[in-house]
Amino acid sequence: MTDVRRLLRRLTPLGFPALIVVLLPMAWILDDYATKTLTSILVLGLLAVSVALLTGVAGLPTLGQTAPYLVGAYTAATLVRHDVSIGVVQLLAAAGAGAVFALVTAPLVVYARGVVVLMITLALGELTMTVAGRWKSVTNGTDGMLAFAAPAPLPGLVTLDTDRSTYLYVLTVVAVLVGIMLLVLRSPAGALLRAARDGENRMRASGHPVAGYLTVAYVAAGALAGAAGSLLVTVERYVSPGAGGFDISALVLLAVVIGGATSLIGALLGAGLVVATRDWIASRDWFGGSMAGHAPLVLGGLFILCVYLLPRGLLGKRSAHE
Repeated sequence: MTDVRRLLRRLTPLGFPALIVVLLPMAWILDDYATKTLTSILVLGLLAVSVALLTGVAGLPTLGQTAPYLVGAYTAATLVRHDVSIGVVQLLAAAGAGAVFALVTAPLVVYARGVVVLMITLALGELTMTVAGRWKSVTNGTDGMLAFAAPAPLPGLVTLDTDRSTYLYVLTVVAVLVGIMLLVLRSPAGALLRAARDGENRMRASGHPVAGYLTVAYVAAGALAGAAGSLLVTVERYVSPGAGGFDISALVLLAVVIGGATSLIGALLGAGLVVATRDWIASRDWFGGSMAGHAPLVLGGLFILCVYLLPRGLLGKRSAHE
């Protein structure tokens, strides 16, 4: 199993472009249902990438990335209701809103460690969901916000009024954002962040502003989550407080654990496995229909198997030197 994991990690630099090449023709191969499901996987996968950036790379375990996710989603939905129908504008505004939210809440997170971080981020996620449910003048409360107007990716382009065009737009955005993050993490900036994770005391003794590094990572993760929120609105044409509930936080963290907390590509693969398990296996007429409605049970079993067989996930590393 270890040899397989090492082989997968060695293929990772080439694996991401290959993954995009494989996913691109799926827009013409799959039916509408499968295309919509794959689009949802990409949205959840981008949120999982933001969790992996914090949990695995920065060493800040989080259950609260649904907070900037919701902030970004409501920002995009508000723009749609004000007739802003350019997808890139919605995306940038949502990413900016997620980054601002992360910047404001960063002092609560970057100075804590371990379980304390987990509890703080969980509280931030739950508080954000509660505010979204009660601030009716802005969010329309628990009824949610409709965003029926299909956006155009750029001015002058056709609107995203089919499942295929929406999928291609989401795939493009995810490919660009994840590709940028991979390049950053392979630069000296990524090395500093991993060094702060693996040897925080040594970094502080060397004069490095560890809290500053973690703040930058936290804000970047907030921007990714906000962008994922914008894509959620593009796909679903709707957002409600339930989109940022604890079940989504747990699902995304499960995806990161399965894929490997230190790997952004692993987070994408984990999201695909989790959503496929939830929507395609446990919700269909498999084994005479006995698995229908038992998605949490199947996901729990998958998590237990992963913990015992792949304790660091499919593409995870034990440390920066492994």
